[in-house]
Amino acid sequence: MDYTAGAIGRVFVARIDHDEDLLDELVKLARSEEIKQAFFMLVGAVKNIRVVTGPKEDTVPPDPMWHSIAGACEILGIGNILWKNGDPSIHLHAALGKGGDVTVGCLRDGVDTYLTTEAIIFEISGIAGGRAYDEMYGIARMVL
Repeated sequence: MDYTAGAIGRVFVARIDHDEDLLDELVKLARSEEIKQAFFMLVGAVKNIRVVTGPKEDTVPPDPMWHSIAGACEILGIGNILWKNGDPSIHLHAALGKGGDVTVGCLRDGVDTYLTTEAIIFEISGIAGGRAYDEMYGIARMVL
């Protein structure tokens, strides 16, 4: 394990509107406000998405298993913002539900907002975290 300590800096409350790309809007906000490290929570609805729901096999590096959700569904998400190669990088895991069907996974591709999604973003100050690709694991990992 590797860790560091910081403090809560600025707090942002954002509304992502119908048909806006949730991930793109978070990146734009991080870039415009120069949010280098943050933790965020989401609540709202999204539509027509693809989500990684785990590896196909327990191998390193993993071969991701993709799942598609057509139409609108509810989202309850948690994630972080770190920078990778000079750009904001979003790592978002979410529970996505419609009726009795629930999918939990990592949202990596375009995520269209349905009606509205609300984000509470807690900037983390006093640390110099980032994200870098780790060839052994085949993923971009947090670097402290």
